[in-house]
Amino acid sequence: MIFLIEYERSRGEIVTFETFSDSEKRVAQDARLELEIGLNRNDVDHEVVLLEADSEEALRRTHRRYFENLTELATPSSR
Repeated sequence: MIFLIEYERSRGEIVTFETFSDSEKRVAQDARLELEIGLNRNDVDHEVVLLEADSEEALRRTHRRYFENLTELATPSSR
């Protein structure tokens, strides 16, 4: 699976979260580019990424910072 995330650093929150199948890689790349173009070039507060993982659960384990607050991040994850 492919995940498109737009993250607002100052608020520590996900603004956009979309999923795409592996066969939609080009669609996902186009969506990422469209999001980035829509943001002000000087907007360093927003981060736009495409990530690949087997599942959303796996993504949440490997990229915790997008999904958890500082208190949760300071606590070791149970695997």
